[in-house]
Amino acid sequence: MPEGPEIRRAALTLHRALSGHRLRHAYSSVGALQEGVAALIGQRVEAVCSRGKAMLTHFGNGQTLYSHNQLYGRWELLEEGDYPQTNRSLRLALHAGGRMALLYSASDIALLDAQGLEAHPYLRRLGPELLDERVDEARIRARFEAPRFQRRALFGLLQDQGFVSGMGNYLACEVLHRAAVHPQRRLADLSPEQRRALADASLRLTRQSLHTGGITNDPQRAERLQRQGADFESCRFLVYRREGLPCYRCGAPIEKGRYGGRMGYCCPACQR
Repeated sequence: MPEGPEIRRAALTLHRALSGHRLRHAYSSVGALQEGVAALIGQRVEAVCSRGKAMLTHFGNGQTLYSHNQLYGRWELLEEGDYPQTNRSLRLALHAGGRMALLYSASDIALLDAQGLEAHPYLRRLGPELLDERVDEARIRARFEAPRFQRRALFGLLQDQGFVSGMGNYLACEVLHRAAVHPQRRLADLSPEQRRALADASLRLTRQSLHTGGITNDPQRAERLQRQGADFESCRFLVYRREGLPCYRCGAPIEKGRYGGRMGYCCPACQR
């Protein structure tokens, strides 16, 4: 499933292409949305942004298209013309500014007014947004000190969008390794210094992933590995998808395991 940085990059791409333009055509294959989406034709696209793992497209009439990619959803941005041949199911199409924004395979889509946006069950429960520049280190650190979260296992907690929003599986693995904390530990098990390190790593690595196109490894190391011939996927992570390979910190082989029902990766030596 795409995580916060991937959804934010997709939103920025759509925003640059569509914002300021009026919809020339709009279509949805979702029966309940067809009439409302068609009525958006002629409306100006004010902004495209993201919250957590959701995409929000705001229009001049005050309405907002909410979409959540979930596991299989994907946005495509193409020059306006014939739709591409694909086995994916087209769920939403927005034509503006000579471009087509096409949403495939997503099942969670809604057209909301301001009140509906405020009351939406996913958006309403989101914790502090790691990619929101108004959210600072103090606010994230306070979240990691809040009593109601102290007994939750960390691997699941970090991926709970009600705790902090924007992290998923790969970021949780990378953040825990950066802070040298095992995925099965709880906040209550950690020292104040460890909780602070975990909070800071959550903020830094999520924002780093946004700005580097998905790199959570040390950027200089990743660049050096690419110069040596490594492909992007093999050098972008610290532990994620690196089972059996040496930890960059200590050299121990990275392990893949199931933590609280979720598959993840960690270093058995650094993350005891």
